[in-house]
Amino acid sequence: MPLLKRFGLRTPEVRAWAMYDWANSGMLTLVATAVFPVFFASAYVSGGAEAEATSRFTLATTIGLAIIAVASPFLGTLADYSAAKVRLLGGFMLLGVTATMGLFFIGEGQWVFALVAFSLANIGLNGSFTFYDSLLPHVAAPEERDRVSSAGFALGYLGGGLLLAFGLALIQFPGWFGLPSGDGLTPGQATLPVRLSFVIAALWWFVFALPVLRRVPEPAAAPRPAGRSLVRETAGQLARTFHELRRYRDASIFLLAFLIYNDGIGTIIRLAAIYGKEIGITESTLIGSILLTQFVGVPFAILFGRLAGRIGAKQAIYIALAVYAGISVLGFFVRTDLHFVALACLVGTVQGGAQALSRSLFSSMIPKSKSGEFFGFYAVFEKGAAILGPLVFWIALATTGSSRNAILSIILFFVTGALLLTRVDIARGQATARDAEAELNRVAA
Repeated sequence: MPLLKRFGLRTPEVRAWAMYDWANSGMLTLVATAVFPVFFASAYVSGGAEAEATSRFTLATTIGLAIIAVASPFLGTLADYSAAKVRLLGGFMLLGVTATMGLFFIGEGQWVFALVAFSLANIGLNGSFTFYDSLLPHVAAPEERDRVSSAGFALGYLGGGLLLAFGLALIQFPGWFGLPSGDGLTPGQATLPVRLSFVIAALWWFVFALPVLRRVPEPAAAPRPAGRSLVRETAGQLARTFHELRRYRDASIFLLAFLIYNDGIGTIIRLAAIYGKEIGITESTLIGSILLTQFVGVPFAILFGRLAGRIGAKQAIYIALAVYAGISVLGFFVRTDLHFVALACLVGTVQGGAQALSRSLFSSMIPKSKSGEFFGFYAVFEKGAAILGPLVFWIALATTGSSRNAILSIILFFVTGALLLTRVDIARGQATARDAEAELNRVAA
């Protein structure tokens, strides 16, 4: 398969790993980004103002992500010691799938039930990412990781785009699928297409997650002292690594930079639809723009992987952050549906590249045998960004009553993150990781 090899997908294990990006794309794109926020604002908050719906949705997102952020380092370290990365990925996936299917049963006005189910789905999704990301250094060689990570994101964009296109057709033209349509529908009939789209996204997630669970071998357990309980040793090792982060200076600075700039990225991804809804963009344009972002993202995610091979991942991330800074400014001036569509295209050019290269760059500066533990810390900073951005947005919204007054502040995340990234010496960080891995292997022997 020459084409797959060009993208770094040269082995069955790598292809199975990358398919999980395709699998979770239904929940991430169709449910979390496009449909649920708009549906919640228009149907779930019975009699509530749209600004109030935005506030409730944002706060629930923050709480759900905070839970998994706090748990990720412990769970990642536990996965290293117990050789359970793949199993824990599967467990969180099942939690997310079940909660996503539960959205089907929520009726109008049941906003508490809606937010609880959505938060559990978010916990399942983001919890599975910790273990999925930690498998990257085990399935891909160091020189392949940028391309493999980017290919995974490209698959996610393609899968998410295809499923979103189907979901959009289901919602806009229910009669095509034999569903009730037209005037005089009951509330349950009117919302049936949207609720069915949640079930379809859950089934998509489950079915296409099976390859990573079946084909990716469980990495060997990290060595630990005999006679100590697994939980006790996990907690002890987590505390030791936290104190040893000074040894991994460049990886630590990168995490801080990632926290800052991913704050802006996460805010744009998660709040774009509900922000557009508030400023008057039509629902069909909102969902269509997110669909367009998915398909634009496919070639550009691959392009950023190839660009990293030419100029380095760090320099490619700088380019993405510069574009994002421009997006933050342009977002303030969005007034029409056409403006929103143009901005969505621009987001699609950099969204996958920035995140894919951040994942692969970090994996190159950590010991391979402690990938679960370090990606647990990565998850803290990743979810911390997803917490801080919406939280700042929520505070600004609560203070001013308008999302427009908060959108410009996002540019600070990209500028500050880029400045911190200048202090990361990639070669030195990679050398530190190699030395640490060699030391761990000597101890194990």
